[in-house]
Amino acid sequence: MELDSLKVEKIESQIQPLEPNKGTTFFRTCFNGLNTLSGVGILSIPFALSQGGWLSLVLLFSIAILCWYTGLLLQRCMDSNPHIKTYPDIGQAAFGRKGRVAISIFMYLELYLVAVEFLILEGDNLNQLFPNVSFNMGGHTIGAGGVLASIILVACVFWVGAIDNVGFHERGDLLNWKGLPTAISLYLFCYCGHAVFPTLCNSMKDRSQFPKVLFVCFITSTITYGSMAVLGYLMFGEYLKSQVTLNLPVQKISAKVAIFITIVNPLTKYAIIITPIATAIEDSRHFCNSHAIISIMVRTGIVISTVCVALMVPFFGYVMAFVGAFLSVTVSILLPCLFYLKINNVARRFDFELMTIVGIMVMGSFVGVVGTYTSLKEIVNHL
Repeated sequence: MELDSLKVEKIESQIQPLEPNKGTTFFRTCFNGLNTLSGVGILSIPFALSQGGWLSLVLLFSIAILCWYTGLLLQRCMDSNPHIKTYPDIGQAAFGRKGRVAISIFMYLELYLVAVEFLILEGDNLNQLFPNVSFNMGGHTIGAGGVLASIILVACVFWVGAIDNVGFHERGDLLNWKGLPTAISLYLFCYCGHAVFPTLCNSMKDRSQFPKVLFVCFITSTITYGSMAVLGYLMFGEYLKSQVTLNLPVQKISAKVAIFITIVNPLTKYAIIITPIATAIEDSRHFCNSHAIISIMVRTGIVISTVCVALMVPFFGYVMAFVGAFLSVTVSILLPCLFYLKINNVARRFDFELMTIVGIMVMGSFVGVVGTYTSLKEIVNHL
């Protein structure tokens, strides 16, 4: 299947349109970057902390630093060739067409599973609001961006704890070795924005400021994720569910606001998430210049398949852990390091940088294997 790199740009649904020959400002790029990193991972970050214990917060900060560094590696790859615009372009510059196809497959598979996660998320939270009620819901045209939605969710959770008398009394565990692989996988999911970073960098007026953009985005998102994790764990401790909204008392207004935002936000993004997958299939050599009916069939098939997968594997936290361990590790840690070593000849010298990158790859591979095995085992056990 031919995968056109230009279609990758459709992944960045939150990126504001550029004015001709001008590019985005530093502030606008920071906002776009924060939208990229502000996703549904914030709902499971308290559950991740409950799985790993308080000391696993150190791993959250460590993963943020590693993903920030690999984001810088992607920029260095782009600086080596002015024709590189997207992540698949970096893959092609490193390993030719095989590199382009490989990174495209990982990216589209990640998008597909995120779409499945959206459907699981919708079902869980609708059931929380309307238990034992079945109805169709559609036609929503309103929503909040990732940054705004994340801020409101954190504020609502804090309100439930501080004002609605839930309190912050749970002590929690210092460290839970058994749940550590799941915690790390969920932390990794929160920082899986690398597919978008090359396009963000290319969209800037001054690309030399992109490292500062990454720094601001990772610092801000880590503060948001850390705050939500601590609040949720202090409120519900070991009783945390895969989404913190499922723990909130639905009779409280603040809890209803949080759940409604959680429901509406994915509805505004689902179609955008599956569009690049559909476009890649339609533009393949098998469907090139096909009739419009083929396009309808392809998109309908994708929707039906995501619904079926969500119904068969309705385990939000463990599906997210699988995405984090298998796909996020690959796209956000392993491939940036591998592409950088291939493209940048200077990095092949035996020095501290090379040792650091190799160490990151070894550690990432170990985390990916253990996390993937653990998440798949949990999914099978729950089935």
